[in-house]
Amino acid sequence: MEAIDEIDKKILRILQKDAKVTTKEIANQLGLTISPVYERIRRLESVGYIKQYVAIVDKALLDNPIMCICQVSMRYHNEEFIEKFEQAVQQLEEIHECYHMAGQVDFLLKIYIKSLDEYHDFVKYKLSKLENIGVLNTTFVLKEIKHTYSYSF
Repeated sequence: MEAIDEIDKKILRILQKDAKVTTKEIANQLGLTISPVYERIRRLESVGYIKQYVAIVDKALLDNPIMCICQVSMRYHNEEFIEKFEQAVQQLEEIHECYHMAGQVDFLLKIYIKSLDEYHDFVKYKLSKLENIGVLNTTFVLKEIKHTYSYSF
């Protein structure tokens, strides 16, 4: 991957705080003209440092206030079963994040739901139907202490 310099890093930090900031505003903050800042942003996008721009919504206002962290242990660990699980997870809208882990747990799922009854139905009718799940262990988040979308570098 193409290396980035300190100016690129400053641009990335600014955009992580506010992706709607204009190129002109970034240029003013960095003491540069608009054209090189614009070109740098386009290059950062094209080489993959900037993957996408998103709007971060308040899950509580959208009526999905409960976050669950579900640890999944598989019965068998061959490539076919792991790939099937990864593909199936992509289809479950309740799962917002999925990580393949090393250690006692195979997968870590971040799930947002409306209620405990909804979680019960999700496990009973969707998650438990996935092939090769050995153990599910779910914890419910009481309070979010820190959450950032910014990557430090």
